[in-house]
Amino acid sequence: VHSMKDMPADLPPGLCIGPIPRRENPADVLISKDNVSFAQLPAGSRIGTSSLRRAAQLLSARPEIKIVPLRCNLDTRLRKLVDPAERLDAIILAAAGVHRLGLEHRITEYIDPQIMLPAAGQGALCIEIRTNDQPVADIVDCLNHPLTRMAVTGERAFLHRLEGSCQVPIAAHGSIKANQIVIEGLVAEVDGQKVIRAHLDGPAKKAESIGRELAETLLSKGANIVLEKLAAND
Repeated sequence: VHSMKDMPADLPPGLCIGPIPRRENPADVLISKDNVSFAQLPAGSRIGTSSLRRAAQLLSARPEIKIVPLRCNLDTRLRKLVDPAERLDAIILAAAGVHRLGLEHRITEYIDPQIMLPAAGQGALCIEIRTNDQPVADIVDCLNHPLTRMAVTGERAFLHRLEGSCQVPIAAHGSIKANQIVIEGLVAEVDGQKVIRAHLDGPAKKAESIGRELAETLLSKGANIVLEKLAAND
């Protein structure tokens, strides 16, 4: 069992994505030391995150803030927030992880997706199984949530077409209503100075092709140049 947002676009031979359970809240959240919202944080505030996707979108919205790399588990990040030696004003986490640990009371703000679009698959779990293991596939199939699966399939198709990973400033989120899916996606430069964003809708059953088409739309808007620059600097 994995966090879906951490799953690579391509899986090793012999393995596949099995059932996808009902999704948790896919949003990102801000937890600030003094319970101050993102918009109210003073200029120069230090925000902890090691996600290039989060950093790029934060800097796009507020270029005067400072991003502080923060690589550790959720509990350690929360401890570092209140440690004077770290000099952090806020940290960014996935709402799903905070919820699953029963720490909702620590959340200062659910960040508007117009400011921060989630990672593809964020909030969803992935049950990875062997491709040819039908008995196990049958046993765990009851855990599958069809609407979550369609949305995540569209997001991952978008990610796959862009040949992206969780280490690249790429975001995507699909929402389904009345058998229709809307997928939003973006590609950003690391410093947030350029963000290419678009959305596409259509029948939910065509989520995968809609995700790929959305990726093509962003590529036509210059996302390929951003991605090539990132690859060259990697």
